[in-house]
Amino acid sequence: MDLSILQQKFVSIFEKEPEASFFAPGRVNLIGEHIDYNGGLVFPCAITLGTYAAVSKRADQLFRVYSLNFESLGVIEFSLEDLTYNKSHNWCNYLKGVIKYLLEAGHSINTGLDIAVFGNIPNGSGLSSSASLEMLMCKICSTMYAFSLESMEAALLGKKVENHYIGVNSGIMDQAAIALGQKNHALLLDCNTLDYTIIPFELEGYSIVIMNTNKRRELADSKYNERRAECESALAKLQPGFDIKALCDLTEEDLEKAEVLIHHPVEFKRVRHAVTENTRVLAATKALQANDLVTFGKLLNASHISLKSDYEVTGIELDTLVAAAWEEEGALGARMTGAGFGGCAISVVANDKTTSFIENVNRKYKDAIGYEASFYIASIGNGPTQIHSL
Repeated sequence: MDLSILQQKFVSIFEKEPEASFFAPGRVNLIGEHIDYNGGLVFPCAITLGTYAAVSKRADQLFRVYSLNFESLGVIEFSLEDLTYNKSHNWCNYLKGVIKYLLEAGHSINTGLDIAVFGNIPNGSGLSSSASLEMLMCKICSTMYAFSLESMEAALLGKKVENHYIGVNSGIMDQAAIALGQKNHALLLDCNTLDYTIIPFELEGYSIVIMNTNKRRELADSKYNERRAECESALAKLQPGFDIKALCDLTEEDLEKAEVLIHHPVEFKRVRHAVTENTRVLAATKALQANDLVTFGKLLNASHISLKSDYEVTGIELDTLVAAAWEEEGALGARMTGAGFGGCAISVVANDKTTSFIENVNRKYKDAIGYEASFYIASIGNGPTQIHSL
């Protein structure tokens, strides 16, 4: 989309020029899946797909907001005087939640805004459009109302919006990956302690190809809860024999003894995934620090195999996409990313092979599944920013 269309739409709806424009990225988790709640590390990055906004300040306390992604909803209005959750306000509740908690944190927001937004993150893809919207609103507010907001403070506020305002039991990874995003860098994050390291990730000659199964993720929530319960059960059985607080405190050398203590084949497989995936995250960061994309690609492959065999959260759609990607020349590796059972996979692909990669993988996927996948080429981008021209 030509972003001048967003500016033109703003003018046609609000009958004035926008004062400022902003962008906040989406994110992908490169490696470290389903271990954030097991005391493990995640390794996400911000991407160049995301959410744009054109904004102008108002003299009253009214907010008027419009999305080019949900044009049938028209302009939605709310006031600083009433920031309670309203189901009919749809996507605007993310903005309202941010404003509510910024005010509760003591930041000064004394007038309303006119806002038009457009996102090029596919809905339901697992690339975190909601966190992108939250971090976008944090950036808009801190800029338009001239107050300071640290990146991790914004991330924690976004998590609070998800957990307490929207009612989704999500972690900190999405917001942190976006708020702390740096071009050509990924984020090594401990979700429990919030300790993090910014790791250089130079994709010279390569791109991240995001492959969307286009399958609705009906099973993801129920299976997520099931996996968490299995991990909690295994941890309780292990703690008498190990001085650990979380499964990822174990090492691979501990697994033999752990299998005896758990005495449950399915739960042991879950533990093995958690422990080996955490090891893969650390190995992946070392590979990137050594500029070794080949090793990084192999670790992506191993991650997918573990998620398929030990954690059992992939499904035929993701497995078909990833297997097709593995066969393609120029692809260093591929794996599912996100909750699983649909959503997206990622592959690191040579720039001169991306066209043939997409054509071949899509053909194989359609032959096997019956409908097409969608593909997006993304680079690793910066976090939320003010854009000085649309």
